[in-house]
Amino acid sequence: MNPQMHERARSAKGFIAALDQSGGSTPKALSLYGIKPDAYSGEQQMFDLIHKMRTRIMTSPAFTGERIMGAILFEQTMDRDVEGRGTSDYLWNVKRVVPFLKVDKGLADEANGTQVMKPIPGLDALLARARSKGVFGTKMRSVIKHANAKGIDDVVRQQFQIAKQILAADLVPIVEPEVDIHAPDKAGAEKLLKASIVNELRALSSGQQVMLKLTLPSVDDFYADFVEHPKVLRVVALSGGYSRDEADAILARNHGVIASFSRALTEGLTAQQTDPQFNGELDRAIGSIYAASIT
Repeated sequence: MNPQMHERARSAKGFIAALDQSGGSTPKALSLYGIKPDAYSGEQQMFDLIHKMRTRIMTSPAFTGERIMGAILFEQTMDRDVEGRGTSDYLWNVKRVVPFLKVDKGLADEANGTQVMKPIPGLDALLARARSKGVFGTKMRSVIKHANAKGIDDVVRQQFQIAKQILAADLVPIVEPEVDIHAPDKAGAEKLLKASIVNELRALSSGQQVMLKLTLPSVDDFYADFVEHPKVLRVVALSGGYSRDEADAILARNHGVIASFSRALTEGLTAQQTDPQFNGELDRAIGSIYAASIT
């Protein structure tokens, strides 16, 4: 594990840019960016366009390690180049941004008010390839839609089971059990989630650390215990469908938690903007998310 990356992930000011839209979420991301589905045909063209968008973000003068601690990549993004260098190499050695890789294959059907992850075949090979490309850590997402204790325990148990496999590969896992912001008992689900995570953290070996990516909570500073927990390297928050202004406002009230925003980061960016317009809009977005992340 790269000790400089570890130190940045642990303590650097800034936030994580989530640039990991997968095949399922890419059409919506492109549409918000001003590229409608009738502008391309087939997956290859779609992924070429989203990589062009991500490259525009990563190469922008606004996108640097001064305000951005890390970036989460889709597998195809990791395998592509930015300005003639592998994406992870570019992020770290040019921008001083710590690279993470999304490793999950999407969500299983809902059961017990939650969606666990689909199986991840070939995970060990993917982790080895990620390490060879200079990736520091991983991210994997599940979803909680109801305050169902069994479902939430199933989600957290699976997350930590795979997290141990990732730790064994000398990578740092970002565990992401997202609570849907529209959950009818969101606060109740968060209480159950917190208790379940505490149990799983207790079972980790001494010296093992994970990162937690959690929905902005209904109660301010609800995850403060995790911010200080010896087995948690960093607590990051997802925007979860809130507008950037809403997400920033809630995040600022959760001390020690930093952003890991996707849609809220790219809100307002379009393919039609000139480079000065695009860079100015991205600079404003990064500035507001950074300010909310350093409280």
